[in-house]
Amino acid sequence: MIKKCFLFSFLYALTLNSFAQEVNIESNYDPHTLFSPLFYATGETITRAATGEPNIGYWQNRADYQITASLNEITHQVAGTVTITYKNNSPHALPFLWLYLDQNLFNNKSRGQARMPVDSRSRYGDAKNGFNGGDNISNVQLNNVAANYIITDTRMQIRLPKPMSARGDVVTIKMDYNFILPEYGADRCGILKTKNGDIFTVAQWYPRMCVFDEVQGWNTLPYLGPGEFYLEYGDFDFTITAPASHIVVASGELRNPAEVLTATQNERLNNAKKSDKTVMIRTEKEVADPSSRPKGNTLTWHYKIANARDISWASSKAFIWDAAKINLPSGKISLAMSVYPVESNGTKAWGRATEYTKNSIENYSKRWFEFPYPAATNVASNVGGMEYPGIVFCGWKATEDQLFGVTDHEFGHTWFPMIVGSNERKYGWMDEGFNTFINSLAHDDFNNGEYKEDPKNMESTAQYMFGPGSESIMSTPDALREANIGNALYAKPGYGLELLRNEILGPDRFDYAFKMYIQRWAYKHPTPWDFFRTMDNVAGEDLSWFWKGWFLENYRLDQAIESVKYEKDIETNGAIVTIANLDQMAMPVTIAYETVSGKKGVIKLPVEVWNNTIVWKVKLPTTEKLVRVVIDPNKVLPDINFANNSWKAN
Repeated sequence: MIKKCFLFSFLYALTLNSFAQEVNIESNYDPHTLFSPLFYATGETITRAATGEPNIGYWQNRADYQITASLNEITHQVAGTVTITYKNNSPHALPFLWLYLDQNLFNNKSRGQARMPVDSRSRYGDAKNGFNGGDNISNVQLNNVAANYIITDTRMQIRLPKPMSARGDVVTIKMDYNFILPEYGADRCGILKTKNGDIFTVAQWYPRMCVFDEVQGWNTLPYLGPGEFYLEYGDFDFTITAPASHIVVASGELRNPAEVLTATQNERLNNAKKSDKTVMIRTEKEVADPSSRPKGNTLTWHYKIANARDISWASSKAFIWDAAKINLPSGKISLAMSVYPVESNGTKAWGRATEYTKNSIENYSKRWFEFPYPAATNVASNVGGMEYPGIVFCGWKATEDQLFGVTDHEFGHTWFPMIVGSNERKYGWMDEGFNTFINSLAHDDFNNGEYKEDPKNMESTAQYMFGPGSESIMSTPDALREANIGNALYAKPGYGLELLRNEILGPDRFDYAFKMYIQRWAYKHPTPWDFFRTMDNVAGEDLSWFWKGWFLENYRLDQAIESVKYEKDIETNGAIVTIANLDQMAMPVTIAYETVSGKKGVIKLPVEVWNNTIVWKVKLPTTEKLVRVVIDPNKVLPDINFANNSWKAN
């Protein structure tokens, strides 16, 4: 009993001493909140494993599309017929089906128009000028019989006469549709007027199946504008009929080049497929030459793409067109192409767009996962930047590093969300943030660092990322204030992954885990928890504190130096540095110091020093007077107060 009492007294004294160290520190930090053991509230399911990978019971449904469509360049009408073959691989019978009609956003009575700020409405169908668009749907059939359906805003429900059976039942949906393409289509589609003709960039242009999954069932969030898309995978076989004077580029492979190109253009296209340097298929001088297009009123362009989640296209008589081959790690070849008006031409502008496209695809294929499509086409338009499988729209005025940046960003979306099919409508950061991260590496990689960016200095940006008006990354895009979308969906998650790679895991462990995540979820539908679990398991770290603080919450970081004292007040004994964590986020600590003779040193502490305390003492291995001690000397952490990060001798 005496021994037990003594031990208790000793431990109690230690606790009081530790508390005495902290009681005078004003801090918002609670280690129990950040390092809670209950981050993963549930274990694995039959569909999703605790390791972060698809489990043995994982399933997802499939949608294949056949589409015939046409463009009227005078009325701006797109009209078509779509046939959808939908397969129910789920273990559930389906008494009804849901589809998206995204063009209904541009109806002036849509929910998206109703909630759009007055100063933003010009981006949503040119509503200020009275534009009233939307899909006109007719002749809806289910298995060749008239279908029972309703349309509500941007969604369409088909009520089946007999439920689809589980695990393999197939139905065919067919309908006619048409809509007027808006000039400004929510920064995703539109019409650019040029001196040689309009450029039509056409997206969200056919009825698409909503995703039915085991996470939510039917995913039917309305299309309001900010939130993007969540789509099933399938094969696409489609034709676009346009004026014969037009060039039409689209997702996938052109299957009938001899029918829609001149003999000269067809020969140049074949040469481009074998050339690492850009080959002109239609030059600036040829744009105004009628002989650069086959004769006739209209031509029909036939495209195919396999195992994709979406398709898009562009059409214009104003296109300059060039191309070069893409070399993939497996030895396969793809094709990089660019189309743009004469106003965008030039060696400092779109004359290098194919070079940028080729480099981006080759770089990401080597770093992460091989590009799966037969072509990658870059289109100059009035859409500032938007991505689709095998084709992207970028701003026609972009030049040099700006054009490289937007090209690299939009084609980076090939990996997120085109290959890794996350739910953009809910988790926009899983495509925009991941893509922002891989872009940061690409700037260093391109052309020996031609557009290499300066290292980020968080002293100038931390207040923006985590300021009073900032919001959590784990927010639906539609729920974010418009001014915060760039921060919450792009900058914060992108930089968070940079920190995870460079400061927490190291490039080797991070890259191995990140590639594993892409491989596991290629052409599937991961949730944030699948990503978190994969990174934890593959990297061998419990990163729940990081996921919680950086992604789920909006915790702020404030590391500080409280004091620097020599042990027993003797300089040769070394110095004791007392540091504190003053806000709710925690991070590893880097302490740099310099002595009076100019000797420098760095000590790195893991995040675990903050497991159970708000203060920590570390001894510096010095034998002389210090002149300077600094936390985070390179200013890479998002510290909201760098003023308390340094100490200088009197």
